[in-house]
Amino acid sequence: MQSDSSFIPLNPKTYSNEEMVERSRLYYEQMDQRRSVREYSDQSFPVEILENIIKTASTAPSGAHKQPWTFCVVTSSEIKSKIREAAEEEELENYSRRMSDSWLEDLKPFGTDHIKPFIEVAPYIVVVMKHSYEFGDEGEKLQNYYVNESVGIAVGFFLSAIHNAGLFALTHTPSPMRFLKKILNRPENEQPYLLIPVGLPSDNVRVPDIKRKGLEEIIERY
Repeated sequence: MQSDSSFIPLNPKTYSNEEMVERSRLYYEQMDQRRSVREYSDQSFPVEILENIIKTASTAPSGAHKQPWTFCVVTSSEIKSKIREAAEEEELENYSRRMSDSWLEDLKPFGTDHIKPFIEVAPYIVVVMKHSYEFGDEGEKLQNYYVNESVGIAVGFFLSAIHNAGLFALTHTPSPMRFLKKILNRPENEQPYLLIPVGLPSDNVRVPDIKRKGLEEIIERY
């Protein structure tokens, strides 16, 4: 038992087996309605909602609790336009030269191409930056641990919280994404991880008719 003063009691809230079954079922049913959206309304919403969502993401576990992430919130029309122009330039290269034939074939059900209007239309664009390392008080480099894993978990929390709030998102990766670091003037220890529009869908929005794998396709029992 730890007695160090840096530890505090957890005081967990617990549930009966029946309550846990019901809570897990309801959460699954809620999250099963989550869909990625590429067509957005320009209708805004209070930034407090997005701030609460980002705070939720920040509750994610991270290697040695380094929390190696920054959530850059973009509302400036000028910056959105710069991001869209640069993203579409990279995506044109991807679709015309970089992607393999099998990759392009796998993307056909989504009807996507290099044109990305949602970057300018969605009220908020969130660029998630991962911290390769940190800086100490005297400018020295301090190591971070399991950065990709940590930021990936935080993004999972982020997407779940977006859906819980009644909003929609898309995980966009216009790779290579170095242009995001330049446009947003981020420090040298940060690297772009994801670009995520957040907002409400446009009127009469449609999404691909795709299915998720069933439980027995994603679980192995031992």
